[in-house]
Amino acid sequence: MQLSVIIVNYNVKNLLKDCLFSVQKAAHSIDTEIIVVDNASSDGSLEMLKSEFKDVKLIVNTQNIGFSKANNQGIAQATGQYILLLNPDTLVYKNTFDDCLKFSTQTNNCGGIGVQMLDASNQFLKESKRSFPSPWLAFFRLSFLNKLFPNSALFNRYYLGHLSKDKNHQVEVLAGAFIWLKKSIADEVGGLDETYFMYGEDIDFSYSIQQAGYNNYYLGTISIIHYKGKSTDKYSFKYIERFYGAMKIFSKKYYPRTYPLYHLGIQLLIILHSTYQFFRRLFVKKKPRTE
Repeated sequence: MQLSVIIVNYNVKNLLKDCLFSVQKAAHSIDTEIIVVDNASSDGSLEMLKSEFKDVKLIVNTQNIGFSKANNQGIAQATGQYILLLNPDTLVYKNTFDDCLKFSTQTNNCGGIGVQMLDASNQFLKESKRSFPSPWLAFFRLSFLNKLFPNSALFNRYYLGHLSKDKNHQVEVLAGAFIWLKKSIADEVGGLDETYFMYGEDIDFSYSIQQAGYNNYYLGTISIIHYKGKSTDKYSFKYIERFYGAMKIFSKKYYPRTYPLYHLGIQLLIILHSTYQFFRRLFVKKKPRTE
């Protein structure tokens, strides 16, 4: 088996269906198995899978155990030389797998591979290429300095704004929506850290791959569609708490000496953005309806 595609699903039946069709087309010349790990969906996903995708290996959880644990279940069952961790809200193209396999086999010391992600409107998603988080990078991001200086290697280093989105680069962080790597590397680093329930597990996984001595790559010459959830308010307290809570887990794990300072900085950022959110909701009123 050359490739194992692992998809963690939670109540996105229709998106999953389209994703699987695209995966089947992309696997036209590669011996591929598809593993879907379902985190207790209640939207008919299981019935759809059993009736329309009988060849898919299905792992059914009775509760939502999180993204990391579910992916590790898939990795444990995978028999492919390579694995692809893929979000169900994505579409891959016919040559996506061929191009990733070619790059992997021709690149020495290749660790994980990420690709250029486009949204439903064909707009580039900046999280396709990122650096490891730090308090300063978080400050630049939350203070909007990264938007004021989008091409700056300093102010927009988190999103690597100085690197062309259309070219291939060695990077630090791979986006969890699409991570391609050898199965042996995933096993070597112990899979994803299950401390993370949502957000941050891809950063940690990318760091583990680099710590093991491999290089991560962003391939701007390969693109996929990623239908991100538009209902998520990136400035809500719940999102900020989860996202930067994951950053605190990362810093405590890898930078224990500076963790107290990091923790203090993150708490301050959470407070500042919670304050911003309060005034945003207070002063941004809905436009009156006109008949």
